[in-house]
Amino acid sequence: MKPVGIDHVVLRVRDRAVAEAFYRDVIGCGLERRQDVIGMTQLRAGSSLIDLVEIDGVLGRRGGAAPGEEGRNLDHFCIAIEGFDVETVKAELVAKGVELGEEGERYGASGLSTSIYLRDPDGNGLELRG
Repeated sequence: MKPVGIDHVVLRVRDRAVAEAFYRDVIGCGLERRQDVIGMTQLRAGSSLIDLVEIDGVLGRRGGAAPGEEGRNLDHFCIAIEGFDVETVKAELVAKGVELGEEGERYGASGLSTSIYLRDPDGNGLELRG
């Protein structure tokens, strides 16, 4: 595998509108799209995305309590893989003893693409995609 960059970062937030205003107005990210059904706003940061997920939304509830000592803030981060072939990558990961998570087509900075979820040794969520 040859990583080519971070595709997106997903942050769990208490107030999506406040977080969106910060990343848009203070940091200078552009609005990419909103997915209100799942409680997510996607902001453009150069060639990458910053996804803001409401803690009480469909995705946000998966992380437990609000960010703090008892809850995690980062859902996962995504690494774009050059020449990504899902079957080849899965075989390589399994050969290295990695337990695979969900596989599916998801929207990221480069559009729709097949990706695989997994966890690093510390339990951090990681997504690999083409």
